[in-house]
Amino acid sequence: MKTIGLIGGMSWESSKLYYEFLNTKTKDILGGSHSAKCIMVSVDFAAIERLTFKGDWKAIGELMKRAAQQLERAGADIILLCTNTIHLVSHYISENVSIPFMHIARTTGESIKSLSLKKVALLGTKFTMEKDFYTKTLSNDFGLEILIPDTSDRQVVHDIIYNELVKGQFTSASKQKIIEVIKELQKQGAQGVILGCTELPILISELDIAIPIFDTGKIHAYKAIEWSINN
Repeated sequence: MKTIGLIGGMSWESSKLYYEFLNTKTKDILGGSHSAKCIMVSVDFAAIERLTFKGDWKAIGELMKRAAQQLERAGADIILLCTNTIHLVSHYISENVSIPFMHIARTTGESIKSLSLKKVALLGTKFTMEKDFYTKTLSNDFGLEILIPDTSDRQVVHDIIYNELVKGQFTSASKQKIIEVIKELQKQGAQGVILGCTELPILISELDIAIPIFDTGKIHAYKAIEWSINN
């Protein structure tokens, strides 16, 4: 079994789930008392958040590069970035380490294609929904048509993520708002919905909506365990 390196803390609410996902999947595959071999470098999210809203992606990239290099020095065999939005600067990782980097949009795309879906909705921060670092991978590499909410609904989702979810607040009112956004996208033809913020699946589950959901963090972690065991 190979050692998985995790860059976490963005936010710790979802990073803790990565540890659970990795170990649950390991036990499912290997049975017995097996658990995942992993290392985590967890950053201070307040600093990342401040730089994000300043638009200083270069500084964020440098922080990610240093975290990735720290993981490589610690003995990681592969690196996962435990967040969707910060994949905007994932090239700072892939270009500055000699070990593989597993991109969350690619693992998500593979999962969607396995269900033969063609048109899916994407929810996340405004950065994830509006910039092309995520949608380009899904469209170009997997032939998917991506739907995003309208301007006002994008702001609603973004604000719920930053004002509530990353701070550990999960309310029924916000859950209902997200469900309404998803239902509107379903009316536009969405066959499934990507929960492209790793905190969103804490708020929304497959029991809440009628179309498949794609829990990006869980998909990411499960793919990493399969890689770890098979390589």
